[in-house]
Amino acid sequence: MATAAAHRANPLLGRLPHFLTWRSLGFRTVCSGRMGFSSQPEPEPESHTRPGTKLLETFTEQFEIGSRLITLETGKIARFANGSVVLGMDDTRVLSTVCSAKGDAVKDFLPLTVDYQEKQFAQGVIPNTFMRREGAPKERELLCARIIDRPIRPLFPAGFFHEVQVTANVLSSDGKQDPDVMAANATSAALMLSDIPWAGPIGMIRIGRIEGKFIVNPTMDELSLSDLNLVYACTRDKTLMIDVQAREISERDLEAGLRLAHPEAVKYIEPQIRLAAKAGKHKKEYKLSLMPERTLEKVAQLAEAPIEEVFTDPKYGKFERGEALENITQDVRKALEEECDEESLRLLPKAVDTVRKKVVRRRIIAEGSRLDGRRLDEVRPVYCESGILPMLHGSSLFSRGDTQVLCTVTLGAPGDAQRLESVVGPPSKRFMLHYSFPPFCINEVGKHGGLNRREVGHGTLAEKALLAVLPPEDEFPYTVRINSEVMASDGSTSMASVCGGSMALMDAGIPLRKHVAGVSVGLVSEVDQITGTIKEYCILTDILGLEDHLGDMDFKIVGTQDGVTAIQLDIKPAGIPLDIVCESLEAARKGRIQILDHMEREISAPRTQDDRNSPRLATMKYSNDALRRLLGPMGALKRKIEDETGTRMSVSDGTLTIVAKNQSAMDKVLEKVDFILGREIEIGGIYKGTVASIKEYGAFVEFNGGQQGLLHISEMSHEPVSRISDVVSVGQQLSLMCIGQDIRGNIKLSLKAASPRPQSQANNLVEPVLSMKQSPSVWAAAGDVSTSEEKNSPLSEELPVSKYEVNDIKSSSSSSSPVLVRSVEECDEKERSTGFVQSSKTTSEPIGGLKPERKTVRTTRKTSKSFLKKGEKDEKEHNISSQTHSSNDLSSKEDYVTARSLKLGTKVTAKVYQVRTGGLVLDLGGGLRGMYRFEADGKKDFDVNDELQVECVSFSSKGIPVMSLVDDE
Repeated sequence: MATAAAHRANPLLGRLPHFLTWRSLGFRTVCSGRMGFSSQPEPEPESHTRPGTKLLETFTEQFEIGSRLITLETGKIARFANGSVVLGMDDTRVLSTVCSAKGDAVKDFLPLTVDYQEKQFAQGVIPNTFMRREGAPKERELLCARIIDRPIRPLFPAGFFHEVQVTANVLSSDGKQDPDVMAANATSAALMLSDIPWAGPIGMIRIGRIEGKFIVNPTMDELSLSDLNLVYACTRDKTLMIDVQAREISERDLEAGLRLAHPEAVKYIEPQIRLAAKAGKHKKEYKLSLMPERTLEKVAQLAEAPIEEVFTDPKYGKFERGEALENITQDVRKALEEECDEESLRLLPKAVDTVRKKVVRRRIIAEGSRLDGRRLDEVRPVYCESGILPMLHGSSLFSRGDTQVLCTVTLGAPGDAQRLESVVGPPSKRFMLHYSFPPFCINEVGKHGGLNRREVGHGTLAEKALLAVLPPEDEFPYTVRINSEVMASDGSTSMASVCGGSMALMDAGIPLRKHVAGVSVGLVSEVDQITGTIKEYCILTDILGLEDHLGDMDFKIVGTQDGVTAIQLDIKPAGIPLDIVCESLEAARKGRIQILDHMEREISAPRTQDDRNSPRLATMKYSNDALRRLLGPMGALKRKIEDETGTRMSVSDGTLTIVAKNQSAMDKVLEKVDFILGREIEIGGIYKGTVASIKEYGAFVEFNGGQQGLLHISEMSHEPVSRISDVVSVGQQLSLMCIGQDIRGNIKLSLKAASPRPQSQANNLVEPVLSMKQSPSVWAAAGDVSTSEEKNSPLSEELPVSKYEVNDIKSSSSSSSPVLVRSVEECDEKERSTGFVQSSKTTSEPIGGLKPERKTVRTTRKTSKSFLKKGEKDEKEHNISSQTHSSNDLSSKEDYVTARSLKLGTKVTAKVYQVRTGGLVLDLGGGLRGMYRFEADGKKDFDVNDELQVECVSFSSKGIPVMSLVDDE
């Protein structure tokens, strides 16, 4: 074939006589740059090779499950492995291979390794890493490897301790089907084809449920709508593995799903048997490392009685039992050393463990007696405490018996979500639970770090369980991370992580719909050695670590008061009847209810307490242009603000999310953001600005993201100001209060209103000076101003205030409302209809020209600040209205006004000082001059010293009052 290919590549070679070719001269083919003589003459190539000749023999099986056509194929790919199978469904292909190490086994356990790989070429994507290669296994790959490992491990024969490696690779993925179930079925078929002893095959199926109807082999789109994700593995008549994620499904519905899944999973078994009959290898004879009966009997005679005495006394704790068993083992060792029994000494630890297992299981089945003296359905004593670390967002400590777990909650911006690169599923996830099992929790010394398959599996189980009760993303968009730190372990640490995580979430103020708790159920059975059926069994609730080790199953069931949210079943024997599994659901429900009662007594609702040292979270809405200004070139301005304030900012789709360590840091970053982007101007609001220029009548101040306002000379100090430069200078930063706006829309600022009045003058005040700070909350746009009925509505009293719905900046005593910039026509109409005298209730309108970009602010606090009560609001609004009315009607109290007291709408009696072509110069009294412009159709015949009733309507660019005539009523 090589010669034929060469002829096709270069037709000239076919014209040379054979005696001139390399082979006729005895040379080998040139390879790797070297050439040598052939040791023996090679046969002449056949010249009649037909194109398309099939060289590899492939075997295929096709069948249909749940309206999906499935294909099993072997013989074409990975032929050197002990067994290899490609399983296809639609356009998704998964290759699974199995290999076994050569030689005798040197270990006393089964070293089975399962690797699952999802390389990016399967979806036509180049990895986004620096090296453009796949790195260490991702969490999903570890979880899929566990899905494959758990059902196949119990079916290897006892004593088979040869190293076995399973490798599953996703060759292509159309994104419709999850490849994990396909990889498990392909692995079962590969083991059936191999020469490795294995008591298969198995079948694995996924079941979903949409609107109460079960779906077999659902697609990823269907799973997103399903309230059940059930993965079930079995042999023909027994259950091997269950993995469930659900949204509070009842035990009755769950049982119905399990009984539907079993016959559907069995449909995978027959095609594997047919494929193995056509292409399978003969099973090889492997040496099994079994315990000699003579050694087991000898150790049992020496150790059974003292071991039974240890386990009869419930006063022994975990470590006391361990020390007692170690002493028994040493006594047996001394006896065997005296007899010089080398074989028994070599197998002594395993023999003692076998005797211990026999004693414990016999006592449970015969007497119903457990290691710690509890009843079979009794839960260990529960202790729980929330808020144990007040400096954190949320924390809790959960203890059940000797098992203890510390859980903490950390909140982040939406941009902190974990990015996923799997071939199926969402691109990111906003809720994470990280489980940690350090060596000190079992009083051992060891290394701790990196991804551990057991830790990833336990953490994912707890994560799936709590995900069902989290608020939806549109209501609670923040990223949430739970750290579960195991402080002490004596069984069921993953279930303790669920309980502690639920309480920590509520302590953080996250509006969970209800608490979630979990419990582990165990099984101890006695099997008929002839038929292999179970004669007697006991179901244990809330198992200890030793009961898990010596029992037949670890059935973890998690849920709320109303249903199950997650399940994980692992077994040790080669299958358990489904009836026993369904019976365990009710025992787990009773234990779960007991634990939930303890948790409800500790914390039953999201916390709303306040602590200024606790972390803060704020969300604000801005336009995209404003956010681009905040980011700066290449994000430099954003990074600078983060470095200066110690906060983290996240920008996404018009939303700015800020995470701060405490309230002080939050105030700093909000101040900087407000200075750059600005915020809605409100009368009474305090703002920081920089003096841009100084005029003879005042100073112009730049503030609030580039806006300018006028600081009049009369508003600079409580004392008379002779020279402006004595008070302010260009470039000076000031804290100013917005006190209003003139008829042309110019913003008026005051320095003296934002600074405390000297004590001598403060004592002479009749009415207090009211001020108000802006509270970044929901603001109405200029065209959607609330009416008086909306103001008086009890909406703020009806809505519950959690720690994420609390105003970040505290309002002061004033409730003065913002004003609105209108057109000239609107202003004229407003003047004619209402005049300038304020009514008893102000209008809540923002100053125009300033974009109402900020929408909401939510902060993480430990107590909620209540809004002003309705009565207090009305009283303060009345005070402001009374003060405004009194200042706008000075003519009734005084004969003249001063520059300090003259405001818009002030009515005074003025004298004509000069008569000019376009208007009048008026003497307002006290040396204060004003101007009046003649109207087109108005009176123009005036004399000097005529007395007129006038009203201040605006100020000129030089600060001169502009007056208008008041009609006599």
